[in-house]
Amino acid sequence: MSRYWSAFVHNLEPYVPGEQPKIANLIKLNTNENPYGPSPKVLEAIHFDVSDKLRLYPDPTSRELKEAIADFYKVNTANVFVGNGSDEVLGHIFHALFQHEPPLLFPDITYSFYPVYCQLYKIDYQTIPLTNDFQIDIADYLRDNGGIIFPNPNAPTGCLLALADIERLLKANTESVVVIDEAYIDFGGETAISLVDSYPNLIVTQTFSKSRSLAGMRIGFAVGHPDLIEALVRVKDSFNSYPLDSLATSAGVAAIKDDAYFRDTCNKVISSRDKLTASLNELGFEVLPSAANFIFTRHPAFDAADLAMKLRKEGIIVRHFNKRRIDQFLRITIGTPSENQHLLSVLDGLV
Repeated sequence: MSRYWSAFVHNLEPYVPGEQPKIANLIKLNTNENPYGPSPKVLEAIHFDVSDKLRLYPDPTSRELKEAIADFYKVNTANVFVGNGSDEVLGHIFHALFQHEPPLLFPDITYSFYPVYCQLYKIDYQTIPLTNDFQIDIADYLRDNGGIIFPNPNAPTGCLLALADIERLLKANTESVVVIDEAYIDFGGETAISLVDSYPNLIVTQTFSKSRSLAGMRIGFAVGHPDLIEALVRVKDSFNSYPLDSLATSAGVAAIKDDAYFRDTCNKVISSRDKLTASLNELGFEVLPSAANFIFTRHPAFDAADLAMKLRKEGIIVRHFNKRRIDQFLRITIGTPSENQHLLSVLDGLV
């Protein structure tokens, strides 16, 4: 710690991202990256834009990408906000829309960046326990609040909330902003973007990191009522008026326009997830129902941390959360069919 720090920095507990080890021949199933590369059209677009044009600042509004997103989801460009990964988009949402006197509500088991943002922006919050089977119960959120946020599917559980339940929440909760964080929605859920026109307090966030295989480019976006989007733009332009570089914008446009490739890779992941789930069940694992590109699983006879350590020794890394209620679970990213098969072979020898 330094005496030159601002006072609040001393008490910050930053978010800890998934490990990115530099180990040869590693099967990396810990950070929910897509096992398939981005669309070839994305690579073509990036190659085309690697030129003398990089001396110029990018479009501060990312207009072309906003138009592509708006066209894909059948909304207006005024409904779209883009940022440097969905984490930045979420950070602006917490800053612009959640700093109110009543507490922000989110699940007790969820994306661990949420309490970090609350600490950073001095936002009071309450965590709402998931049910015994790790589901979100909308009835638990019908209380005084300064905002509501949760992922759908939830992370790290992968459990999906039906769109009808989200609409039920929006009908009952009209006085604060509801944010649906849809980082994994393309792997088995129905986006809430279709509800944006009907509910002015709804904002939906998504990312290009998962289903569009662009984790390395850092592209995130939000869709909501223009009044909410304007608040995010005000914060963005008071922080960084050029959040997306030229290559990221071109990559994003190419990715969202290659719908066939997008749907094909999503379907491959879904098929692999279903096969992996069935095989783990045969080995005695309990697997929560997942609509994401990962599964959340535990074995009744084996300690999760010990299994994670033994897998690592075999060149496979998965995610273990040493947290109450979920410390006996492992979160396993869906890999390629060969990676999944190797995982199963190793686990078969361990259990």
